[in-house]
Amino acid sequence: MQGKFLEELSVGQSAELVRTVGEADIVAFAKVTGDNNPVHLDADYAAGTSFGERIAHGMLSAGYISAVLGTTLPGPGAIYLSQTLRFKRPVKIGDEVTARATITEIDEAKARVTFATTCLVNGKPVVEGEATVMVPRKAA
Repeated sequence: MQGKFLEELSVGQSAELVRTVGEADIVAFAKVTGDNNPVHLDADYAAGTSFGERIAHGMLSAGYISAVLGTTLPGPGAIYLSQTLRFKRPVKIGDEVTARATITEIDEAKARVTFATTCLVNGKPVVEGEATVMVPRKAA
């Protein structure tokens, strides 16, 4: 299975995926990562925070960005090199998250591609950032 090669990419190309955050996703993420912050897992605790209810881990949404890059654009064969993240709003159980990656720059000499990355809920950004990915070239 091979994703897109460097030669097949152009500035402005974009891909996205949509996921609805469920209770099971938050519990599984906490179990896998060990991030058991009660704002994610304990309704009584979370009710006393500024959010007023449980929220998803920010890195769960960031994982959706990774899924776009690793499965669609550029897809299998790409290697994540860096990612900046700014968490803008909370994601709650039941929210539909749209993760999007758009090519903003291609460094052909280094086979590196830069993406504007974002996650949206109801059209509003919940996560914004920038990713750099190494992309394979076509065989000569």
